[in-house]
Amino acid sequence: MNAAPNAIALRHVHFEDLGILEKLLADVGYSVRYVDAVTEDLCDPSLAAAGLLIVLGGPIAVYEQDLYPFLTDEITLLRNRLELDRPTLGICLGSQLIAKALGGNVYSNGTPEIGWSSLSLTESGKKSSLRHFTAPDTPVIHWHGDTFELPAGATLLASTTTCVNQAFAWGQRTLAVQFHPEVTRIGLERWFVGHRTEIASVAQLSVTGLRRASAVHADSLNATARKFFSEWLATLP
Repeated sequence: MNAAPNAIALRHVHFEDLGILEKLLADVGYSVRYVDAVTEDLCDPSLAAAGLLIVLGGPIAVYEQDLYPFLTDEITLLRNRLELDRPTLGICLGSQLIAKALGGNVYSNGTPEIGWSSLSLTESGKKSSLRHFTAPDTPVIHWHGDTFELPAGATLLASTTTCVNQAFAWGQRTLAVQFHPEVTRIGLERWFVGHRTEIASVAQLSVTGLRRASAVHADSLNATARKFFSEWLATLP
């Protein structure tokens, strides 16, 4: 009997987890393990060899390696996986780390992008698993202050009015998205606590407003994200 494929999720803060993606992975036969990127050994060979590596979000910046030295090892880990075209998904900070590993510059977006809005897909995006997000009544949630240059050789898949480089594919097995397809309405309640200071620092942004919008859009996002993620997993060679 073949062993179940393994998926490792690199987590930077406890409350930004796999959300609905965890059950989807289990449903299609993956074993799932979280690794604390902040404290665990990112040079562990099991990370480079994982059947699927998912790099989650977090409230720090890729260019803060002096403050958070583990980021250097994380970028090296990603660079090694990408050179071998091993299945890798980056979400928010994870997408920025992938861009950096591929030689792209990561920098402040100027204006934080926090809240619900729709994606604008490129022609390549419309042919990818992200096509499920084209419905006008399916906004996604964004939660980032930085963005990145599109790395050489990458294919742009999606943009928003605030952030041009919203999602890209690289090779056959790597996908990077700055939005959060994984979140649930209940899970966001932990974000509202963990990101309280950030929310308070942005004009016209409030926990009450975010909660109200999430009540409207989260269930639709979850249904769409299931289709997107299941299709992307099925495309992995």
